[in-house]
Amino acid sequence: MRLSRGARAALAVAMTLGLAVIYVPLGVVIVSSFNTDKTFGWPPSGFTLEWWRRAVDNVGARDALATSVKAGFGATAIALVLGTLLSFAVARYRFFGRDVVSILVVLPIALPGIVTGIALSSAIQTTLRPIGIDFGLFTVIIGHATFCVVIVYNNVLARLRRTSGSLEEASMDLGAGVFTTFRHVTFPAVRSALFAGGLLAFALSFDEVIVTTFTAGAGVQTLPIWILSNLTRPNQAPIVNVVAAVLIVASVVPVWLAQRVSADTAGGRL
Repeated sequence: MRLSRGARAALAVAMTLGLAVIYVPLGVVIVSSFNTDKTFGWPPSGFTLEWWRRAVDNVGARDALATSVKAGFGATAIALVLGTLLSFAVARYRFFGRDVVSILVVLPIALPGIVTGIALSSAIQTTLRPIGIDFGLFTVIIGHATFCVVIVYNNVLARLRRTSGSLEEASMDLGAGVFTTFRHVTFPAVRSALFAGGLLAFALSFDEVIVTTFTAGAGVQTLPIWILSNLTRPNQAPIVNVVAAVLIVASVVPVWLAQRVSADTAGGRL
């Protein structure tokens, strides 16, 4: 479709405004992390690395970062296993209620986070607490996995639908077993989708706030929760800016890598 010069200019302006709304506030946070002023004042009054040094020495921030990384890896591992199995079941087999299963898998990502959080909190209190499993890191991982599964499921399912099952059938007709066929035929076909889905799932888990609030309990604090709890403390404002800048980078890098992997796969390089 060919657009007039005026239409192209209007689209360019709209795109620029949209990107500015998203990324200018993020840029302000990153620049503020180097501001000599202890408040959130703008423009910056000077440049310093002092707040970054203090952030590195802050025990609470380091512990929260470690907790977020553990929760992200745990939720991603669960999502990779369950999401992959579910995607294979839906893509490769026909059974009664297949469409319903697909809807149920995707539903957690569409529900409001507070609804998911309340539901998980109630489930933990009624089912896990009676058997000795209370709120903590494990429940945070389970809570994050509920929506991380959707990311992996969608990525792998899309790849399987573009990959013919005849290759797997041919492999097995030639004498290869199930595991040999998976290792040499199926896994190479979905490898990049698994990698991209895992990266996106980790990024989604790393900056989750609402579900974490309902599943963490009093003894677990992830990095986003640490930011919220210290945001109103005047002496912590510069360090909060630093931690927020780190969180931005930690969230952007996996998404960028996933996009590159998907683009390389589409271009036939993987």
